Formats: sequence, structure tokens, C-alpha cells
Amino acid sequence: MIELRNVSKWYGAFQVLTDCSTSIKKGEVVVICGPSGSGKSTLIKAINALEPFQSGEIIVDGISLGDPKTNLPKLRARVGMVFQHFELFPHLSVTENLTIAQIKVLGRSVDEAQAQGLRYLDRVGLIAQKDKFPGQLSGGQQQRVAIARALCMDPIVMLFDEPTSALDPEMVGEVLDVMVGLANDGMTMCCVTHEMGFARKVSNRVIFMDHGKIIEDCSKDDFFGDPDARSPRAKDFLSKILAH
Repeated sequence: MIELRNVSKWYGAFQVLTDCSTSIKKGEVVVICGPSGSGKSTLIKAINALEPFQSGEIIVDGISLGDPKTNLPKLRARVGMVFQHFELFPHLSVTENLTIAQIKVLGRSVDEAQAQGLRYLDRVGLIAQKDKFPGQLSGGQQQRVAIARALCMDPIVMLFDEPTSALDPEMVGEVLDVMVGLANDGMTMCCVTHEMGFARKVSNRVIFMDHGKIIEDCSKDDFFGDPDARSPRAKDFLSKILAH
């Protein structure tokens, strides 16, 4: 579904990604973790062509992002993205937030788009909020609307960039519950997250990054169950997060 081959990226003279290679199969749930500033968010944004990369290759569902002939907006429409800060339109109602991209990008009728939007709004447990505006919702509710909005586009894969890091602790669970449900339904997912409980419960694989490099790429059982076999940096990271 997704393949990265020796992807590197620079901001000026600063190299933020170095020779990153991995692949994500259909139906896999992959968690990307690591210390702040390790390149996790940059990597996941590169998969959606929101961040350009200078060398290497990224292929999504057989389409190369670096090919000048690739229609990036069309490809992005098939890749669901959920950000740290919701990114909902504040002046539109919840229902309008769910339908606008379906109508403008996919060419669906208003009725089709509304039916799809309300179906996914119900799925994330927020059908009662359909006529409210984002500012009237809690952070957790806004993030669930953002997930529903991404699902409305019938994505082939869902990318999550620290979807719970801006939330109050009480709201984290309601968002993770939705993500667990998606994983259980077989959605291909790639999640940048600090929620190690979610990683242990749901992921198939864990990618650990540090200083722009993929240091570990292994099954969750190997990552969490055999820390002594991990690299010194990953072992140090695990010792800090698993001690609590």
C-alpha cells in the first residue's frame, strides 16, 4: 500500500530525514514513535505529499509521489489525514465540514455527501452534534469529527499525526476508541503517537525514529517484549516510558 525507499529531506542545510525506508501493507496498523524532533511528523506528512522530499521515492498504491505527472490532489483525496489540531472550518457546521470536500473534490451530490457524512458521524458517536459548529464541541469531539471527515472520502489508508497530543487526558480515550474500531475493521493505518498503550493494543508494527532515521522497524511484540534486543536509543526510550 505504501513504500518508502531511501527518503531524505532537508530544511536548508539541516537534514530532517535520512535514508528512510519501510513499507506498509494493506490492513496493517503501523505506529511511528520516538523522541520529539526525530522526524516522525515530517515522515507522515511526506507520505501525503504535504512535505516535499529531496531524494528517494515514496509510492502510495502504486503511484509515485515524486513523478511530475502524478496528480497529487487526486492522490491526497484517497489518503485520509488527521492532524494534531483538528483543522476543521470554524465557520461551517459539523455537517458542512463533513460534506464540503466530498462535493468539491469527489463531485458527490449534496444528498450523497450528507448521507455519507451522517453515517460516519454516527460511527464516531456524534450524530447529535451534526448542526453545531466546531467551537461548540470539546477537543475530543472535534477530533472525532476530523476522523469522520477523513473517512467520508473513502480513503485507502488513514494517516494520524499525533491525534491525541492536543487533548485533555479525559478526551484521549474517546479518540483512541474510534481508532481502535477502525483498526479492528481492517483499515490500513499509520499513526504518529506517544500513546504506547494504543501501540501495544492495536499496532502490527512499530517504527522507532531518532534524528531523522528509522532506528527500529519491527513487530510490536519484538519492540515491547524484547527491549534488550533493541538499539541503545530505543532501549533508553522504552525504559523511560515503560517505567510508569
